Amino acid sequence: MRIALIVSTYHSFVTDGLEQGAREYLASEGLAGDAVTRFPVPGAYELAQAASRVAATRRFDAIVCLGCLIRGETPHFDYIAQAASHGMLRAAQEHGVPVAFGLLTTNTADEAIARSVPGDANKGREAARAALEMARLYQDLEARP
Repeated sequence: MRIALIVSTYHSFVTDGLEQGAREYLASEGLAGDAVTRFPVPGAYELAQAASRVAATRRFDAIVCLGCLIRGETPHFDYIAQAASHGMLRAAQEHGVPVAFGLLTTNTADEAIARSVPGDANKGREAARAALEMARLYQDLEARP
């Protein structure tokens, strides 16, 4: 099985922890090294764009999108959150590849950090688990007569 990690480099103080959580979970499931490929993107808005292009290659069984939005004083947060979430879903639907939503949408940096520290509550870990479960479901569905 091959997994793509699309990781926003914006707010790397959070996204680095999300990626670590995702990688640790995938490794616990026997997926490491060449089975996991990282694609960095500048920010949350670019997650869906990259997910669509990566899914179109058909080289990956699942995609995990990891990023962080922290609410500010303008509507920018809402526009980016909506565009990213809709775009990730659209990429999955159009290309038939599971795309897991690991984009934090928090009110404060402290909330984001709390969701990116090591452990079971790490949202990168949760997104990787969801991606792997969906990839296995897709494989099971394809194997059925």
